[in-house]
Amino acid sequence: MAIAPDGTAYDLTGPEGAPVLVLIHGLGLTRATWKDHVPAFSDRFQVLTYDLCGHGESALPGETPSLTVLSDQIVRLLDHLGIDKAALVGFSLGGMINRRFVMDHPERTTALVIQNSPHERSPGAQALVEQRARDTGAGGPAATIEETLRRWFTPEFLADHPETVNWVRDTVLANDPDNYTGHRYVLAAGVTELIRPEPPITHPTLVMTCENDTGSTPAMSHAIASEIAGAETIIVPGLQHLGLLERPELFTGPTREFLIRHAG
Repeated sequence: MAIAPDGTAYDLTGPEGAPVLVLIHGLGLTRATWKDHVPAFSDRFQVLTYDLCGHGESALPGETPSLTVLSDQIVRLLDHLGIDKAALVGFSLGGMINRRFVMDHPERTTALVIQNSPHERSPGAQALVEQRARDTGAGGPAATIEETLRRWFTPEFLADHPETVNWVRDTVLANDPDNYTGHRYVLAAGVTELIRPEPPITHPTLVMTCENDTGSTPAMSHAIASEIAGAETIIVPGLQHLGLLERPELFTGPTREFLIRHAG
């Protein structure tokens, strides 16, 4: 683990000089989300994982979180490491951050993979997401964590894999409450910046989600892909929001194949 000048904690693994792959985790989690994914990529790519502002071992941001603030964090990290361009894989909030990044810095992006990430919501769903953000502001991450875990994992995984579920719970609860709330508002409101993106996203893009992800639905993934010329879509059967922790191989396999075609 290393710390960049702005306080961002990161790890860089893989062969020097190989194409760079940035993995961007979701709300309340850390770069450890990718521990079972990195080995699938690090023989072919330099893999950069990092903690979002105020998450994990990264310093709290000096300004109100926004997609631009979170995109700029990547720019500073790439600059610090002397990396000109990279492919970006983003999960959930991370899949919003990488879309903001490619819209602002197309010349620094080789390809995108957007995993379990939200898009345009119905008015009722938008109201629900905003209410969850308000609940978090009132009671911190603990206010909604058990409901969240039931949305993120299948019932079978909740029962059979307490070590992973407990890690996710503990990681979310360790967040600074104000910083977590600020990022949750980005998750709630930031999608409005990304609908029918302007400038258009023209990079090779793979959009994935799980069949039973109620917050980042298959319809949302198809909508994201429909707004990016040539984008591919994969719907992983049976799983919920954190399918990439339940069955990482269902994500690393198609992601690796896509990236080798377009970024490696």
